[in-house]
Amino acid sequence: MGDENNKNSVSSETARISVEVNNLPNFLQSIRLKYVKLGYHYLISNAMYLFLVPVLGVLCVHVMTISVDDLIQLLDKLKFNLVTVILCSALVVFLGTLYFMTRPRKVYLVDFSCYKPKPDVMCSKEVFMERSKQAGVFTEENLAFQKKILERSGLGQKTYFPEALLRVPAEPNMAEARKEAEMVMFGAIDELLAKTGVKAKDIGILVVNCSLFNPTPSLSAMIVNHYKLRGNVMSYNLGGMGCSAGLISIDLAKQLLQVNPNSYALVVSMENITLNWYFGNNRSMLVSNCIFRMGGAAILLSNRSSDRRRSKYQLIHTVRTHKGADDRSYGCVFQEEDEKKEIGVALSKDLMAVAGEALKTNITTLGPLVLPMSEQLLFFMTLVARKIFKMKIKPYIPDFKLAFEHFCIHAGGRAVLDELEKNLELSQWHMEPSRMTLYRFGNTSSSSLWYELAYTEAKGRIKKGDRTWQIAFGSGFKCNSAVWRALKTVNPAKEKNPWMDEVHEFPVEVPRIVTINDS
Repeated sequence: MGDENNKNSVSSETARISVEVNNLPNFLQSIRLKYVKLGYHYLISNAMYLFLVPVLGVLCVHVMTISVDDLIQLLDKLKFNLVTVILCSALVVFLGTLYFMTRPRKVYLVDFSCYKPKPDVMCSKEVFMERSKQAGVFTEENLAFQKKILERSGLGQKTYFPEALLRVPAEPNMAEARKEAEMVMFGAIDELLAKTGVKAKDIGILVVNCSLFNPTPSLSAMIVNHYKLRGNVMSYNLGGMGCSAGLISIDLAKQLLQVNPNSYALVVSMENITLNWYFGNNRSMLVSNCIFRMGGAAILLSNRSSDRRRSKYQLIHTVRTHKGADDRSYGCVFQEEDEKKEIGVALSKDLMAVAGEALKTNITTLGPLVLPMSEQLLFFMTLVARKIFKMKIKPYIPDFKLAFEHFCIHAGGRAVLDELEKNLELSQWHMEPSRMTLYRFGNTSSSSLWYELAYTEAKGRIKKGDRTWQIAFGSGFKCNSAVWRALKTVNPAKEKNPWMDEVHEFPVEVPRIVTINDS
């Protein structure tokens, strides 16, 4: 009887395992599809070489049949057509000179630095909630709302907040805002100049972007005064352009470097928190309080050919998309006063949809510039099938992992990163720099892309020839991209960036919800 029960239990267990195995995805089929796609990609990418090999073979065979007498006859003919030869030679020289004079100048990223504040302005979630309560302006319901946002934000316990807002009571004033700006900008620039050995007097172009703090004199003038830059420096101060302004600054510097030979361009990206903490109870404005933190970056660009050997990257493409003509896009991130005249930045519920549309437009422009021919053909064939033949098939999303080795996606928030990971079909490894930057430093606005690139370098991932895609979103609404190619393998042992002292602690697991202890 016992043996019969054992047999029954074994058979039922076998049946259960069989059902579970049948419910598992067909990994073999997915692996086969993966290798079919890879084979297709290599075939199309190398189609030109496959075509050239037989052509070159035929030419080589033909050249081998040419005798010495044939060469002598050719030289005799050229003697009688001396004028034609001279004209053709002059034309070749002229066209060659014209090409070298009009081709775009190559833009190199010599180096960059990210500001890491001192530990005394570190702000845990508990400290943030405590300061919010001590401000005495938020209702209990909105304190609970901020706590809920923080618990799901993806931010860690070591982000940084301005000293003026950590005091009790808080002291948000112009002097403190200037102090924060100087601390961030000068801290990043000092480190950059020390790393590159470039003298401040050698900088011919200066571009500064800060969206919400625009004093007079400007932030760019503050830098000119502090570092005593030369009198003919071309300085620009970009304000109100949101979290994507860092790449707008890079694009502007690139355009200026095209018309100013042998120049250095200094780009400074930052945001100022001191005067932009919202002291009201409009929930659409309170989200910014919870996720924005202090930070900034300085980037040195050059068009000098002599700087290529020591530069880290070459700027390959910049693509800018502006959806401001659409009212919904224009108003989805909007600075305004609430019903009690408190100024804040309101985030619309349409933000994710608008960001998706802007991204779609941006990658439609970027795709043909960077994607291999195999992906472009697949995209085109799918488009023809859907639009012309009305076939009910899903739109083909190009595999950008074939175009880039590294992705630096603006750490605007957990929801933004989740959506891009899903839509671009990126792995956790690709998303790691963005998620860890959000966790360690919070949303530092336009400078977050550089903390992400610094993380990638600190992990020793940047190899010579690697391509990196930086993509950022910002008010307006804008989506901007920059593509960089590594000119050398970056050795993390020789790097100085904000991750180096603690990079061994990352990546960390970031739970969906992290409970904040009540004080």
